[in-house]
Amino acid sequence: MNDKIKEAFEQIQAEDELKQNTKNFIFDKTNGYKKGKAINYHRLASAFACIAFLAVGSHWLYFTPTVEISIDINPSVELDVNRFNRIISFESYNDDGQKLMDSLDIKFMDYSEAVNQIIESEDVVSLLSDGEVMTIAVIGTDNAQSQAILSNIQACTAGERNAYCYYAHSEEVEKAHEAGLSYGKYKAYLELQALDPAITVDEIRNMTMREIRDLLSALSGGGNGGANRPGNGNGRQNRGNRKR
Repeated sequence: MNDKIKEAFEQIQAEDELKQNTKNFIFDKTNGYKKGKAINYHRLASAFACIAFLAVGSHWLYFTPTVEISIDINPSVELDVNRFNRIISFESYNDDGQKLMDSLDIKFMDYSEAVNQIIESEDVVSLLSDGEVMTIAVIGTDNAQSQAILSNIQACTAGERNAYCYYAHSEEVEKAHEAGLSYGKYKAYLELQALDPAITVDEIRNMTMREIRDLLSALSGGGNGGANRPGNGNGRQNRGNRKR
């Protein structure tokens, strides 16, 4: 009996010693938990860094244009669209374009609603009613978003007899902007210059798209677009001087 009691007390003492040794080990490894607190602060700092990174990244994602929409009739404007189909900025390329943009509030609007507002604006409706021509270029990198926007705008303008939509690659836009033109008008300028190398950017800057198309027709001999114009009969009289 005495041996069993002695054995039990020795076991209790061993367990107490083991517990104390364990406490000492943990204390040494954690430096009295001071390192544990430092790790918590480090994690907190890392969390704030992640939040800041996400904020900057989200800003970059939102405000990076992925598609441009060039609208020309004689207001000449371009809309920058982000990956979420929102208008993040826009640019006017003549006085009529600036006047149109000043009359609308389309920033951060879905592009389809913004395009509708432009097409349905009083000035554009009046110009289309007078037989003017509107071109809309969707400019992107041939991705799904570009194609979806083009299809949507084509459907939106299907009822407009004098509206034309087409796709252009983003690499083609840089030279247009260097010339101070929207892409749609720059494309028309290149077509004109191929027929008459003497034509300058300044001459067509304030021409309407109808005037440009009539001039193209006259220069190519494909119609009588310039037949009713007084002067030398080549359809180029007074070009560039008209501001609507």
